[in-house]
Amino acid sequence: MAEHGWLGPIEWAATSRPLPGQTVCGDRSIAVDVNGAAALIGVLDGLGHGELAAEAADCGVQILGDARGEALETLVQCCHRGLSNTRGVAMTLAHIDFQTDTLSWVGIGNVAADLVAKHPAGVEVRSSVRLAGGIVGYRIPEVVASQDFPIRPGDLLVIASDGIDENHLDDIDFAAPALTIAEQILHSHAKDNDDALVLTARHRGASG
Repeated sequence: MAEHGWLGPIEWAATSRPLPGQTVCGDRSIAVDVNGAAALIGVLDGLGHGELAAEAADCGVQILGDARGEALETLVQCCHRGLSNTRGVAMTLAHIDFQTDTLSWVGIGNVAADLVAKHPAGVEVRSSVRLAGGIVGYRIPEVVASQDFPIRPGDLLVIASDGIDENHLDDIDFAAPALTIAEQILHSHAKDNDDALVLTARHRGASG
């Protein structure tokens, strides 16, 4: 399954596949506009895999879409309350402010997120989200604080569920569209024992 589009200057794409042998993927992405001034982008990984994992992730996506204008810390708390009767999710969310070119992000669980850029030696990892332990819907830290980082034209945000191996940033074709990059990472780095999802978001410097 693949989705892609534009949010202001951000070209984004997400692609996923279920655990081999299964038909339902428990990982979900969200990429929505926030009042024309920002984008809310993230990945939710339902605990385990299959239909119950997908139900938890779908519930989280609905909550986030409805409350998209709230601060990241508030969004995490909304999801935590709303997912209390589900398996729960690991979740990383990013908010990109178009006016200030500021990336704010927060992660609970094991959904990796990195801001990378093209470098003569290959790939420069400009920043990585600091992940807090816990499961959204079951147990999260009492204080969940987002981190801010400047995002520049050309930068690429990569968010990956834990069904993607740790080496997924090694070979990125920065000349390719966001969807192609996501598909290449999924094809080359998806694990055989879990659902897998990759979301890429590229700052293009101008609205598409």
